[in-house]
This record gives sequence, structure tokens and C-alpha cells, in this order.
Amino acid sequence: MELARRLVGTNPARIAVSGLSWGPPGGPRIIHDLDFSVEPGQMLAVVGPNGAGKSSLLRCLYRFHRPSSGSVALDGVDIRGMQSRALARRVATVLQESASDFGLSVAEIVELGLTPHLDQWSGPAYGPVEDALELMNLTAFASRDFASLSGGEKQRVMIARALVQKPDLLILDEPTNHLDIRHQLEVLHLLAGLPTTIIVSLHDLALASAHADCVLVLEGGRSVQFGPPLAALTPENIRRTFAVEALIDAHPATGRPRFSFHLDPSKS
Repeated sequence: MELARRLVGTNPARIAVSGLSWGPPGGPRIIHDLDFSVEPGQMLAVVGPNGAGKSSLLRCLYRFHRPSSGSVALDGVDIRGMQSRALARRVATVLQESASDFGLSVAEIVELGLTPHLDQWSGPAYGPVEDALELMNLTAFASRDFASLSGGEKQRVMIARALVQKPDLLILDEPTNHLDIRHQLEVLHLLAGLPTTIIVSLHDLALASAHADCVLVLEGGRSVQFGPPLAALTPENIRRTFAVEALIDAHPATGRPRFSFHLDPSKS
């Protein structure tokens, strides 16, 4: 974990979302009046069914979308007023899909994370890259063409790139999508231990409950519940949001919440 701590920023951000709404120009609203905040060093998991607005919300948080109304503030400063490089020095993102035709090696992709800091960088440029490759079990892939990797390997490379950016806020959109079970657990365990603020969208409610400090449940772009995992992921909220019945008990090995799902026969 000391390796991970060397990679992230030293000033975990507080992010506050107030009255946030967004929709494409001329189209319907996708996000509706969201209010929540994440304290420095916390991990927020955003969950919800397909089409709930998870990715659209994250795009507002890293300024890809301009909100129709409301604001996103980083340590009290509206991100719309921040210079692009200043924002990039504090916020890193990992998206669901990454282009694969860069023509770059794995190490070169990871090294791109240094770009926002190049005008102030004083140390050996490759040191953080080596650390990130080692942390994500990618050292043996350093010279490989990025395009030749599997989906899961590419995802780990993009997480390594984001860590090299030394973020105070790390935003990840479905980072476990292409990973096998072991790497899903390893990545979420790693993220939960980082001394930085993290916002991550997830489909797996068990992973969200086990690793996040707080959970935002979305349905139709609206907040169903925001709060600690067991307060947000109740059987009632899961039924309303995902249209399935849920049983929640303690995992016999870890003691963490374990979720079992089934359809209501009366509604099938």
C-alpha cells in the first residue's frame, strides 16, 4: 500500500454537488436535481440499473458535460471556473471504454498521466510509471502494444495512468467491467485503501457495499438514496430501483454484506 500512497495526491478533495441537472441540448433531462457531497478521502459508489444516469453524472463531475443547472464544487470552487490544467492536476478519470489505436506501448500510455504536471516535474519521469506498473501487476507488459491487450488488461493500464496523474479526486466509470473476479476484488481493495477521494460507478452491489464509504442509488437520473452502504442498499431500495427481491446477510468468511437476488414470481 505504500507504493499506492506514493502515486496519489496529498490533498484529497471534498466534492459537493448542488441542484445538479443535465440533459443534451434540445433533449430531455437525464440527471435531475442531485445533491450530495463526498468528504476528503472517502469513496462514493454510484449504483443503479442501466440507463439510470451513472455515466452522465460522472461526466458532469469531471467537466465533460456542462450542467443544465446546479454546480459541482471542488474544495468550494466551482469546477467550471477552473483552468483545464489546474483541474487535470487534481482530477483523474478512468472510463469504461478506451481507444486502442494509440500505437503506444503500455508504459507510454501510463506515462501520459504525467502530462498535467510536466511544467513542474522535477523528479525522474519514469519512477512513478514503474510504480504504477508494479502496483497494477503490469511490469511484464511495459513494452507491449496497448492495442494487443485484453479488455481487462487495458482497464488496469488506464487505472495505472490515472494514478500516475497523482489525483486528489479519482473518478472511475465501471472500472471492474472487464476484469475477472480476482482482479475485481484486488482493484476495489486497492482503491479503498488509497488516501484520495474516489467516486466510482459500479453494477455489483456487493462490491459497492464492501468497499465504499457511501453509496448513491440512482433511478431515472434521480436520487433514490444517498448514505452509508447498508442504509442506501436496503431490500426496499433494491426492489424499487432494480425490480428484484434481495436478501442481505453477512458473508461467513468476511463478515461483509452478502446479496442474493431473485425475481418476484408474482410479477413474472
